[in-house]
Amino acid sequence: MAAEYLQADKKQEIFEKYGKSNKDTGSPESQVALFSYRIAHLTEHVKQNKKDMVTRRSLLRLVGKRRQLLDYLQKIDIERYRAIVKELGLRR
Repeated sequence: MAAEYLQADKKQEIFEKYGKSNKDTGSPESQVALFSYRIAHLTEHVKQNKKDMVTRRSLLRLVGKRRQLLDYLQKIDIERYRAIVKELGLRR
């Protein structure tokens, strides 16, 4: 099911801003940025719909995936990790 809030042009914009190009969908930075966008959207949904446990579980899975990517990035290139964390305003 395609999410209405995440249009193809919005994805391209995220990849262009955080990746090497708008076709760069696989770099850890672009993936983390996309996950962060989705996490922010789902967080708002869960705040309004407190009993929606399916979405809450999906949100937690996304947070875990983002954490794994950030850990990987921290291991391979600490400067890229620091840059993406600062740019997205994530903690740590």
